[in-house]
Amino acid sequence: MQVDRPIRVGLSDKNPLIQAALKQLLSEDSRFNLVHVASGCEDFLNNVHAEPIDVGVIGWVIGPCDGRYILDHVSSMENPPRIIVYTGDESKIVPSQVMIHGGAAFVSKSEQPAVLLDAIAGVAAGQMIFPYLNIRSIYDNPLSSLTRREMEVLSDLAAGRTNKQIARDLAVSLNTVKFHVRNLYQKLGVNSRGQAIALYLKS
Repeated sequence: MQVDRPIRVGLSDKNPLIQAALKQLLSEDSRFNLVHVASGCEDFLNNVHAEPIDVGVIGWVIGPCDGRYILDHVSSMENPPRIIVYTGDESKIVPSQVMIHGGAAFVSKSEQPAVLLDAIAGVAAGQMIFPYLNIRSIYDNPLSSLTRREMEVLSDLAAGRTNKQIARDLAVSLNTVKFHVRNLYQKLGVNSRGQAIALYLKS
């Protein structure tokens, strides 16, 4: 991604205080142009479709969905923005989840603000930025066998959408959705929606 202009950034965080702090932080750095801010997953995705960005900075727990949902849906776009997950979630598995779901970087909210700003610039320049990860665990994750569309369908299932709703949202037939669901069940070695969702949420 060659960026000869300010880097176009979009934000999504459920906390208004974090939103305000990031707005201020980005406005004071000439490297960046804050394009839009959202409080939830769907609003962020709608914003990205309406006004493309270079880099998205999102929380991990956003509600009613989470960072996985955004990552899975962004990855299916024609020219997807690169996504940084910026979170206070200290779970050791979250960075690997971010990578598995296609994120470009993980930054903890316990870091100094400059770390996030440098990460945005680095990701726009083509870097991936993560703490140390056991790569073997990522390759061993069953989700790594899913296609982008299967991952998108699975994230919709986890968000509580029915097959009909998924078909409408993805502009495909109901039979196509059922085909993807059967395939992902087979790849994950599960027999039900509940089992697939449980595996998704811990992977």
